[in-house]
Amino acid sequence: MADDQDWFGEDKATFGDRLAAAREASGLTQAGLAGKLGVKRNVIVGWEEDLKEPRANRLQMLSGILGVSITWLLTGAGDGPSAPEDEAALTEDVLDLLAQMRALRGEITQAADKLARLEKRLRKALKDNA
Repeated sequence: MADDQDWFGEDKATFGDRLAAAREASGLTQAGLAGKLGVKRNVIVGWEEDLKEPRANRLQMLSGILGVSITWLLTGAGDGPSAPEDEAALTEDVLDLLAQMRALRGEITQAADKLARLEKRLRKALKDNA
């Protein structure tokens, strides 16, 4: 039964499998995730089918949007979505709330990244004007 607990482990799933599972657990379609990342849907398809791999910056964004750790996406170890058996007992309302929370976490991460880029631009502008 220990194998059932580690259903996204390195020996059972690929990066693409874990990405697809995290995307589905967060309630996003491939097109929806692509829109949040600023890529085309076929890029997501390529990642999920293990035909392509995201660059580090996209991997970080994926992690934030999907509410999973980068380590989990790459290896299956760390913070990832719950196994299907765990979520089967949850009501639709609870699943909806979890999906909204995951989406919000992703939006917060994106906003924090944008704020950091703006701060960097502001510092540069202040330095250039000094």
